[in-house]
Amino acid sequence: MSDPSPRIRRSDPEAIAEAAAILKAGGLVAFPTETVYGLGADARDDAAVAGIFAAKGRPRFNPLIAHFGEWEAAEEDVVFDARAERLAAACWPGPLTLVLPRRPDCRISLLCSAGLETQAVRVPDQAVARALLRSVGRPLAAPSANRSGRISPTAAQAVESELGKAVDLILDDGPCRIGLESTVLDLSGERPRLLRPGGLPLERLIDLLGEVPEARAANAPLASPGLLESHYAPQTPLRLDAAAATAEEGLLAFGPDVPAGAAMTLNLSPSGDLTEAAANLFAYLRRLDAAGLPAIAAMPVPEQGLGHAIRDRLRRAAAPRPAPAPHSTP
Repeated sequence: MSDPSPRIRRSDPEAIAEAAAILKAGGLVAFPTETVYGLGADARDDAAVAGIFAAKGRPRFNPLIAHFGEWEAAEEDVVFDARAERLAAACWPGPLTLVLPRRPDCRISLLCSAGLETQAVRVPDQAVARALLRSVGRPLAAPSANRSGRISPTAAQAVESELGKAVDLILDDGPCRIGLESTVLDLSGERPRLLRPGGLPLERLIDLLGEVPEARAANAPLASPGLLESHYAPQTPLRLDAAAATAEEGLLAFGPDVPAGAAMTLNLSPSGDLTEAAANLFAYLRRLDAAGLPAIAAMPVPEQGLGHAIRDRLRRAAAPRPAPAPHSTP
């Protein structure tokens, strides 16, 4: 009989080799990146990729990012134009995902593209992730290692509490450095489009592209993960831009001036540092969500630098939940 919960292994060379063997055999491995922990499967194996959707309870129309060890390897599967080459050279490895046209002979499972002619790709900037990718020798499909729509995990223990025995192995390398998912930029058309703000600040893209990327058009097909209106969501209702919290609410604070009176207060960054706030965001949301409070109030965060991404995640976390679609169990 298999263990009731996955093994959490410190990510030494032996554990990485074991994880690579599991992935090559079609299994699922959660591993750290600089952004959040990812749920990895062989991106060229249809059955393995389908296992990600099953483990996460993920809508099939929501595509997956393919992770590569080197950006040159991605050129075998997607088409890089001059803009993509410039961004890859400047920002990879790093927290940037590019949505690019699939090559006619692209070997990445079509499940990763959700039926589109594009594929989201990135090269992570994290030593364990890159060692795992080198050991596997093929791209890994890897959305965040949590149930679909829930708070992304930034620690191995959070992966275990989210996915339990649905994942074969969890590589533990401590908390994620950035703590926010990657920035997603669509370069499949004539003009770039920012699909998701994230770990790479928007200002950096503007410096490299010479223009402000456009937001995703309403009702357009989802070209990458993280675009559902309700996403990254705690079970506890969340209200935004709060000046204060009631005695029953939890307060997700930011900065030195924090109102008193909340039932529980966690400050993303007492000094107002957006990098610190981004790293703490998902872990603090999880702690407030687990406190059994009727609601969470979130203080405003400046809309600059990583603040763009923090506000995006909070807005999606506070969005109305869609009614669950009916489904059958096997």
